[in-house]
Amino acid sequence: MALTGRAALLAALGSLPVGIWEPGWTGILAVNAPLAVACACDFALAAPVRRLGLTRSGDTSVRLGDAADVTLTVTNPSRRLLRARLRDAWPPSSWQPGTEVAASRHRLTVPAGERRRVTTRLRPTRRGDRQADRVTIRSYGPLGLFSRQGTHKVPWTVRVLPPFTSRKHLPSKLARLRELDGRTSVLTRGEGTEFDSLREYVPGDDTRSIDWRATARQSTVAVRTWRPERDRHILLVLDTGRTSAGRVGDAPRLDASMDAALLLAALASRAGDRVDLLAYDRRVRALVQGRAAGDVLPSLVNAMATLEPELVETDARGLTATALRTAPRRSLVILLTTLDAAPVEEGLLPVLSQLTQRHTVLVASVADPHIAHMATARGNTDAVYEAAAAAQAQTERHRTAEQLRRHGVTIVDATPEALAPALADAYLALKAAGRL
Repeated sequence: MALTGRAALLAALGSLPVGIWEPGWTGILAVNAPLAVACACDFALAAPVRRLGLTRSGDTSVRLGDAADVTLTVTNPSRRLLRARLRDAWPPSSWQPGTEVAASRHRLTVPAGERRRVTTRLRPTRRGDRQADRVTIRSYGPLGLFSRQGTHKVPWTVRVLPPFTSRKHLPSKLARLRELDGRTSVLTRGEGTEFDSLREYVPGDDTRSIDWRATARQSTVAVRTWRPERDRHILLVLDTGRTSAGRVGDAPRLDASMDAALLLAALASRAGDRVDLLAYDRRVRALVQGRAAGDVLPSLVNAMATLEPELVETDARGLTATALRTAPRRSLVILLTTLDAAPVEEGLLPVLSQLTQRHTVLVASVADPHIAHMATARGNTDAVYEAAAAAQAQTERHRTAEQLRRHGVTIVDATPEALAPALADAYLALKAAGRL
């Protein structure tokens, strides 16, 4: 039971203060009789809050940056009209800054024995699971002098998925894939490892593709055509250790790596290849295996939604052993990790040969565009020192990449915006060269 602002104002205008009685009080301090009667009647006519029935429905998942609508159905089983204000509480990261009050608070009127719906629109600012907190309802009497207030637990979870912003590159990469696969008029010939068909030689064709037996049986020179391999295995390995927590721009490196992995998974599954995912630091954080082509992308998005960088050093030996168990046959292993000198030289390089002996290995890393900007700075002493530091960082990064290349590793090093298309291009180049 609570005294409203209206009742407090009326009490202030009266000659005597209003007394309020609740269980546990020793008595009534003083009474303004007419106002006390009005308040008692108002309280008696306010619909009870504890007996209300509340259920939820609506969205259970949403991409980061989009809106999710969760509907709360309020049932009034009492014989009194419910006039109420309702607060639907969610974690702070469920809203854009400054929008929580407008989005989570509702006014509603529910006649006796009826139900009404109110919709809360969430705009999450982080990935992961967002769980509803309590629902607080304040029921008012017809005069608005007194109110009843209570809370209800109405569980609901909305999973916030990665935004997959790189999907805008998918049509152009699929067009390139169709060229490699020979399904468009722009044909790529002489590449790949699986025989496709014969056609007449035209100037510019690779002479190594001439089929001399077929040529001997006809009056024109015949050329063998090839198409890229299918049904190859791709293992995406996300390093979720401390280096993935470093922020580049407004997001951790892990988010850019996940976006690139999703674009590659969408492209590879369309190409007929099998795609698995392993997220690892000191233990397995996520594992997606054996999904059909149509289920790969939803499974990866759902598994990545709850991943967060762990502030521990990645166990490169354990990561390698887990990757080898996950991909027992020859595969393309794409390791999304850092190119920082210390983690690579002390962790990855000593165990890299175990991977390269059995698999084709590609390392993709997120580069910080601010380093390139610093390297061009001039004009004062501080800018020159910044440029020198940036040049040293770039040199160390290039040296680390060269060490990996000497072990037969393909390197993709790009800024967050460019990483996804660059990784897709590297995959298509490997596929065209028959190296998968």
